[in-house]
Amino acid sequence: MDHPSVVTLENRSAPRTLFAGDKLIEVELPAGTRCIYPKPPLEPLVDVEAAIENTLNVPDGESALYAQLYAGMKLTLVVSDNAAPLSSWRRPDIRGRILERVLRMASQQRVTDVEIIVATGIRRRLRADEIRNIVGEKVFASFYPAKLYNHDAEDDPTLLEIGVTALGNRVRVNRRAAESDLVVSVSLSLGLSGGANSIATGLSCYSSLQSQMRRVEVEVSAQPSRDWKKPGTDGGVAALSELVHKELKVFSIEATVNNQVVPRSLEFLSKNEDELTVREKGLLKGMVRAGSRLPSPLRKSLLDKLPAPLGVTGVFAGTASRTGHKAAERNRDQYRVPVEGQADVLICPIPYLGSFSASAFLNPLLVQALAESYLLNVCGARPLVKRGGTLILTHPMTDHFDAEQHVPYVEFVHRVLPESPDARAMRAKHEPRFASDPALLQMFRSGHAYHPTHPFLLWYGGEEARAYIGRVIVVGADNEYIPSLFGYETAPSMSEALYRAKNGELCSLSVTCLKLPPLVMADVGGSS
Repeated sequence: MDHPSVVTLENRSAPRTLFAGDKLIEVELPAGTRCIYPKPPLEPLVDVEAAIENTLNVPDGESALYAQLYAGMKLTLVVSDNAAPLSSWRRPDIRGRILERVLRMASQQRVTDVEIIVATGIRRRLRADEIRNIVGEKVFASFYPAKLYNHDAEDDPTLLEIGVTALGNRVRVNRRAAESDLVVSVSLSLGLSGGANSIATGLSCYSSLQSQMRRVEVEVSAQPSRDWKKPGTDGGVAALSELVHKELKVFSIEATVNNQVVPRSLEFLSKNEDELTVREKGLLKGMVRAGSRLPSPLRKSLLDKLPAPLGVTGVFAGTASRTGHKAAERNRDQYRVPVEGQADVLICPIPYLGSFSASAFLNPLLVQALAESYLLNVCGARPLVKRGGTLILTHPMTDHFDAEQHVPYVEFVHRVLPESPDARAMRAKHEPRFASDPALLQMFRSGHAYHPTHPFLLWYGGEEARAYIGRVIVVGADNEYIPSLFGYETAPSMSEALYRAKNGELCSLSVTCLKLPPLVMADVGGSS
């Protein structure tokens, strides 16, 4: 029997309304198409403060936090950054609430040497207002900027080598954290981030991450026809994380939230179109029409202002491995939808938000990362689409990049990709040049741009998908040049894209459509 979140369309089924960047489009899908909808939001915790208190006093695999705090110690709090697919989150942020309780506990134990580091890794530095939104007004006023700051992955004096990973990669991490008597890691897990890897990547530097970037490239190049294996499940980040947690004394706190990413008045966006009320159908039609008429900057601005009333579903503390496992289990409760069998065609609507696009336009490279690195990886043992199948995206693929955050992406897309999409060639010729570019490094260190090598990391992360997928077709692209750089085809409509997926043959194709957002994690079982 199908899961309630899996709907098979009939001849009389209504059109599906999908995100295509910052607007909504209506598409007709053939009968037999399987649509996978997000699960309803889990009920949030009734008393979040009590949950925080309880988990700090009774952690998993560790002694109580207060028992590890003492006068004269050096305590460093590490908080995860905003590298997650979130719109604006209605305050207070759970990370800030946890930090306040930890700091009160430290004060009671007379701990005075305390600093807070935002674990940005080679991602962009957060602005002061973004840090304030995470940690809360009280913590921000007390610590920023002298003792509350972004990690600097390029500041050699503040980095310390702590050892060599099992893969032979030398690792340097934040010196303050490495020399602390205790590091308290506070992270937010959304199914795509957090866990034991959060502190390892967030406090390290470019050279420490090179093994991760190299691993996917080498494995895929060596065995392009092997069975699907999700990137990041071994090697690279796992080896880095293992070393960091071995050398640093870390008390991990991880929170999970439900998938209430839009106000309740807009919950119909993730509902089965055949079950909408007359009022909801009218509102949906109105949003589709408005989106087609409003200019893109205004659409994006309106969407960014929608508060995400996310509810806290769990707070876990203890060793990183145990908290990560519990957080992952809670996320599976929220996101996991069991699905029988793979499809010939997978339709992935690409919304206006994603990892690495907070307060910025979702540029083409981020579209690629979202489609190839993330959406195909949030699954069980295998993806929703068969090997050699077709991936259909809905997005304009506009040639637009945020002038502050995504400066390195522009040169990558317009100069590196046209020369060769081959990861090995990029690694040998272009990555070292980007990594040492003084202008790009200055924008990373003193501005709010991503590290010069960040676009390479995103591209390498898609190697597995590029070896697996047969073709990618973009519906609704406003140009052909940008999609062609990524090896994508374009189609003016969904019906045309589905026709092309047949390669002109008179055959029927099994089609699956993901309704995003919120996030869906498909656990694919059964036969293909």
